[in-house]
Amino acid sequence: MTLASPVSAGRSGGRAARRAARAAPLANDLRAIQPGLQGGVLNVMSEADVLRIHHTALDALETIGLADAPASGIALLTSVGCTLGADGRLRFPRALVEDMLAKANRAVTLFSRDGKTDLDLQGPRVHYGTAGAAVHMVDVAGRHYRDSTVQDLHDAARICDVLDNLHFVQRPMVCRDIADNMEMDLNTIYACCAGTHKHVGTSFTDPAYVAPAIEMLHMIAGGEDNWRARPFVSNSNCFVVPPMKFATEACLVMEECIRAGMPVLLLSAGMAGATAPSTVAGAIVQAVAECLAGLVYVNALKPGHPAIFGTWPFGLDLRTGAMTGGSGEQALLSAGCAQMHRFYDLPGGAAAGIADSKLPDMQAGWEQMCSNVMAGLSGLNMVYEAAGMHASLLGFCHESLVLSDDLIGQALRCVRGIEVTEETMALDQIAEVCLGGPGHYLGTNQTLSRMQRDYVYPTLGDRTSPKEWVEKGKPDLLAKATARKELILSQRSSARFTPELDAELRQKFNIHLPA
Repeated sequence: MTLASPVSAGRSGGRAARRAARAAPLANDLRAIQPGLQGGVLNVMSEADVLRIHHTALDALETIGLADAPASGIALLTSVGCTLGADGRLRFPRALVEDMLAKANRAVTLFSRDGKTDLDLQGPRVHYGTAGAAVHMVDVAGRHYRDSTVQDLHDAARICDVLDNLHFVQRPMVCRDIADNMEMDLNTIYACCAGTHKHVGTSFTDPAYVAPAIEMLHMIAGGEDNWRARPFVSNSNCFVVPPMKFATEACLVMEECIRAGMPVLLLSAGMAGATAPSTVAGAIVQAVAECLAGLVYVNALKPGHPAIFGTWPFGLDLRTGAMTGGSGEQALLSAGCAQMHRFYDLPGGAAAGIADSKLPDMQAGWEQMCSNVMAGLSGLNMVYEAAGMHASLLGFCHESLVLSDDLIGQALRCVRGIEVTEETMALDQIAEVCLGGPGHYLGTNQTLSRMQRDYVYPTLGDRTSPKEWVEKGKPDLLAKATARKELILSQRSSARFTPELDAELRQKFNIHLPA
């Protein structure tokens, strides 16, 4: 490589044009961060450790098995090679698990409603979104918790729809103002889909509720064929009750969803020290074993059906027996699970970004960032509960959701990593600046041309000097988040249904959200 001859930095001419170009939004493929960046550079376990966990999970399935499968599940699983013991437990031969792993769908796409934010889950592509089913809303202004409502859920979906770094919307809270469980499930789908075009995840409390929900989704999609071609809602399914038991009703829900063409998240949510072993490795073993059982179940019913390997072990504060989502142990649990997903080359999801803190404060910041960064670096496809979750999943906060867009933006920049090329090593640029140039890089064409491609700038985070901060009236971060929330919610959602479709949905279903 030859050195460039010494020239001036060239700051004159075309400056206004360059400024205009920098101000214009970049194409998605040129942005510093985007959905689906490839992670997987962080390994919290050795290859030997991963193999040991894999074989131990197979041993658990073969010798311990799972209890409490529904009759339909028992018939299905025994027909493909499981054995039903006198103790009522289904056991899974190793060869059967390996056969079903070979049949599993590794090219899963979670579709959006408008086709603009589809999620490709192949390989270690990373996506961040909500989840959690909190039962309270965090009132930042009053510093208290209240019951969450369908309006809160709809507003959360609307906020997520305009946040670039939130890639999907899984139900972050429960509509506690709707007493009827079926109406709550149907209104959850309505509130989310009316608020965002992004992929939506939801759950069902009874298998009988799946059919009317699918009818609603057919109406939203414009017909069954359209729905089956691009299912934009997936089922978050807690098909197991750890340790090592099937959740009978949830399994029946899963069967109904698979027949209806809905992708499923196979969710194993053991709590280390309570419903899973207290060690990080042991909790991962159990979660892997349970999700492998779910994978056999899914592919026995419909080979290749889109399913997400949802190992969601949670941490426990052994001093109190309370769940903790904001710990270093939680970060390790999720990163370790991501490494197992990569080992199996399966689309996978786990929990990260949870705060034990009750409010969006410094504690929440370190708790949310720690696990979000580690999950992303580990190549976790679907980082659930990544934004807005407080009080160990008991509370959801709209302001925290807005702030998490900045936080996840920085996490995604870490996931993107360091690009090492002839251009980025910049020897020519060093020569130009040092050999007769200005002695700095502030105005070089290379700096100006790459400032949006290489750097992520916070929307609300404050990088001003103390003097500028004072001159601006000492802006408060939470106040800025509240203002942005209110601005978003003051505008009509682009995902809202047409008046005709909305009228049909309201005539067919008891929709609680005001028109």
